[in-house]
Parts: sequence; C-alpha cells; structure tokens
Amino acid sequence: MKNEIEEQYKFMNKVNELNTGKELKYSIFTMGCQLNENDSEKICGILEKMGYSKVDDINEADIVCFNTCCVRENAEDKLFGKIGEMKRQKEKKGTIIAIGGCMMQEKHIVEKLHSSYPYVDIIFGTHTLHKLPEDIYKILEERKRIDDVIDIDGEVYEGLPIKRDDIIKASVTIMYGCNNFCSYCIVPYVRGRERSRDYEDILNEVRNLAQNGYKEITLLGQNVNSYDGGENYKFSNLLYDVNKIDGIERIRFVSPHPKDFTEDVIEAIKKCDKVCKIIHLPLQSGSSKVLKSMNRKYTKEQFINLAEKMKESIPEVVFSTDIIVGFPGETEEDFEDTLDVVKKVNFEQVYMFIYSRRVGTPGDKMENQIPEEIKHKRFDRLKTLVESGISKNNQKYIGTIQKVLVEGQSKNNPNMLTGRTDSNKVVIFEGTKDLIHSIIDLKIVSEHMWYLKGKII
Repeated sequence: MKNEIEEQYKFMNKVNELNTGKELKYSIFTMGCQLNENDSEKICGILEKMGYSKVDDINEADIVCFNTCCVRENAEDKLFGKIGEMKRQKEKKGTIIAIGGCMMQEKHIVEKLHSSYPYVDIIFGTHTLHKLPEDIYKILEERKRIDDVIDIDGEVYEGLPIKRDDIIKASVTIMYGCNNFCSYCIVPYVRGRERSRDYEDILNEVRNLAQNGYKEITLLGQNVNSYDGGENYKFSNLLYDVNKIDGIERIRFVSPHPKDFTEDVIEAIKKCDKVCKIIHLPLQSGSSKVLKSMNRKYTKEQFINLAEKMKESIPEVVFSTDIIVGFPGETEEDFEDTLDVVKKVNFEQVYMFIYSRRVGTPGDKMENQIPEEIKHKRFDRLKTLVESGISKNNQKYIGTIQKVLVEGQSKNNPNMLTGRTDSNKVVIFEGTKDLIHSIIDLKIVSEHMWYLKGKII
C-alpha cells in the first residue's frame, strides 16, 4: 500500500511538470455526508499538488470533479443536471470532467454515463480515489476515457495529500465501509465492508492537526463506534487517546450505531472531558416492527433504555438523531411510535428524511411502499413536533454561560460573529474579529429557534 501511494506521488509530480507555467484551475462539487467531504479534501489536496488552484466559478475551471453520494434519489437528478450543463464548456474549453464517489459504484449509473454523457473523462469509485493522479496523467497524455471502478472492498491508504477549507475544525476518518446492511441503505454495497485505520496513523494525524492550530476534531466512520484497531484496541481506547492530545479542545464523532454503545464507550464519553456531550443516536424509526424490517438490530424499548442509561451515566448528555419517515410497511401506529420516542428522548437536534428507494437495497424490493402523499403528511407532523421540542429545549440555555468556538462572521449579519456550543447550538453575538477561532465564554440572552443569541461576559 505504501508503494502504491509512492507511485501516485510520481504521477502527481509528472502532472505538475506538464502544468508548469500554466495557471490551471479546478472546481469540485461535493454531495452527501461528512465522509464524502473528507474525501473531497483529499481530492483537493491531490489536485493542488499537481499545480491546480481552486475556483468557485465552474466556467473558469480546467478540471471539474464531482464527488457523488447515492443515499438520496434526488442526488442522481442533481448530478446529471450538472453534467449536462458541462457539455458546452467541454466543447468550448476542453475541461476535464472527473466523477467519483459512492454513485460510481452503482452499475446503472455508470451505464447511463456511458450512454448519455460520453464526454465524461474519468469515472472513479470509492476504492480507487487514491489513483486519481494516475487517471489524470493518462487523460492528459492519452486523451482516452478512463473507468477506474472496482467492486471488491478497498484498502486503507495512508499518506494522500489533503487540503482543508477550515483552519480550526477538522474531520478525521477512522474507518471505511459498513457491515450492518440496513435494508434502506446502499452504503455497504458501494463503500464495502468495514476496514479500520491503524490507531497510530489516526493519532498522528490528530497530533499534526493540533500542532497546526486545529481545536475541534470530528472522528468519522459509517459506523464509527464499531472501530476495531486490533489487539483489543476499540473505539473507547481511541477516545481516551485523542482526549490526551494537547491543543485539541473538542472531540465529536459521527455516525455511530445504537447497538455499539457498549459500557466501555459510554464510560469513555463520560470520562473524556473534551468529548462533546451531544451524542448522535440514530433512531430511524420508533416502531419495533419497522426497525426489524430495517434490520436495525434493536427495538423501540431498547433504544429508549439506552438513552435513559446514558442520561443516568452522563447527566449533561443530550442527543441528536436521524429519522426516516415512510419506510415500506409503516402504518399510522408505527409512525405514532416514532413520535412517542421523539417526545420521550427529547432530542436536541433531529435530521428528518422521507424514505427514498435505492436500487439494489432490500427496501426497494418491498411491496408495501408508502404513497408519497402520506409520507409528506407524516413528515410535516414530525417536523411540527420536533420544532416545538427545539423551542422548549432552547429555553434552558437562556441565562447560562456557554463555551463557544467562534467560527467567523455570521452569514446573515456580517456585524455579528457566530460559533457553536459544546452541544452544537449556533450562537451569534457582537464581538471583534480577533475572537475568531478562539473558544470564549458567552452568556445566552435569547433564543430564536435555529440559533441562540449570546453576550460576551
């Protein structure tokens, strides 16, 4: 694996030589989750190592890279629309078009690209991102279309360059793939089975980030708390070790699975002072019947008991969650169970999704699909309940002192600064720009549903 990366660095140098004296630019479009965003940072690192500089305007780009996601159906429509817009630019400027990510592991997508978008230059999969330098070199030298997708589980490659947009917060992937095969999810089929990175590689990456001024780290994985570093080194051990690294002040992790919140993980969250006490606890459905159909491996009662157990062990803990509305076979009673869990657990944040059929998953083949109209009505009811809960939860912040990592100027009001609490609440406040990228104490003076307003004390 080390030799493979060394070989790719040779291709980076070759492309850089070809680009000498040229002011070449690239644009990147990222769809999907934080893992995809992390992959895009590697793609940016590779492209900049080869002499390209990043631009937002696609019309200025000499190479355009799409990093795709296949979790939602509308992602396909979005991708094909963007590629269609690229045809004229391809004809006019000769722009190199590269498409990678999860969607490229789906055969029907690749077939459609071949038949309808023959001007795409490079197609690469989730297991071949590291070979992008070689693919680009071959395009520049041979001008032949390249398909670089493999169906087998990929390897864990270390040492790729990375270009991060943020200078205070960073994501660190600790594992790839998933073994759970939830019946609604395509991820195990496109990202492969679980492969964990060596824990020393992870810790060295975090140490390097700390030395470069990063304060908040998010540990990433499709099923992050099933991390297995070998020699009985588990996710809890990793939390303890990252917690010891000087300079890192906050640790978050996504996305975990409820079945893997073992005693040692709960204890580590409790004891590690840098681990944020907002824990993502994906519910998906509150109905035990639907959960079984989803292959989630827990019941409604087990989920509620886990949340209560964590609240007892970690008094300050709060939860965020994911919920899918309208999974095949979901009855009105099943949906009421979901509403019941939302009321009982009192989530701080809820990410809500209307069920979307994905080709290749068991859910797509189920006969009892829910009509779109019913799905949307249930979604609206859930949204109303969630928003009423957020408004009530926000009240508890008023008058409290919160530590806030200041991220920058507010997008909606450049005269205000914005940051986030340990519990991931957005806070806006008046302050000077020298506070940006620091952690400060703010008194919360008011709540406004999607953000809190603070005051420097």
